[in-house]
Amino acid sequence: MSLSRRLSLLDWAKHANAYILEDDYDSEFRFAARPLATLQGLDEADRVIYIGTFSKVLFPSIRIGYLILPPPLVDPFLKVRRLIDIHSPMLEQAVLADFMIEGHFTRHLRRMRTLYAERRRALLEAARGLPLEIVSAEAGIHCIGWLSDGMDDLAVAKKAIDYDLNLTPISSFNMEPLPRKGLLLGYGGFDVQEIREGVQRLGALLHSFKTPD
Repeated sequence: MSLSRRLSLLDWAKHANAYILEDDYDSEFRFAARPLATLQGLDEADRVIYIGTFSKVLFPSIRIGYLILPPPLVDPFLKVRRLIDIHSPMLEQAVLADFMIEGHFTRHLRRMRTLYAERRRALLEAARGLPLEIVSAEAGIHCIGWLSDGMDDLAVAKKAIDYDLNLTPISSFNMEPLPRKGLLLGYGGFDVQEIREGVQRLGALLHSFKTPD
């Protein structure tokens, strides 16, 4: 969202007495320019609940997330948090805090931005000849490949098993039918060679479907 739209959204939340949930995972991996200002950082009326996680930027098994809350919500959220389980992972949080304080986290993010940018570039270059319209944001570790008209993403994902591919259909995220079907393509967990080989198999899969004339 542009800065003007972000500010308009914050103004709406202020006058509507509403809260905005800002789920900002993967925002650390922005490739084209400096990270965008968060809604929470622009918010002057305490209307934003900011959600973040270390499971994406470090490794999934760390299972540590966090919230930045408007001051009036801190006590109610703490009461609910105490009811969820017995205690928070104190040792893991302490180790993570030291990891950040000593500068390792910042260096890790720099290395991973370079790595993911290379993998993203490899995917986009390899997929140029495919019957897919690739939409890749300048952040995160996923992109969307929109299928040709008439192609069913559920059918493509099902047949992908025969090509040693694990594909996620976009329609699985929607309650209402979509006018166009697509695939969620992740590149964070694969090296450049694996991405190129995977795209070749994806091309063979897509060409096995007969698109309407």
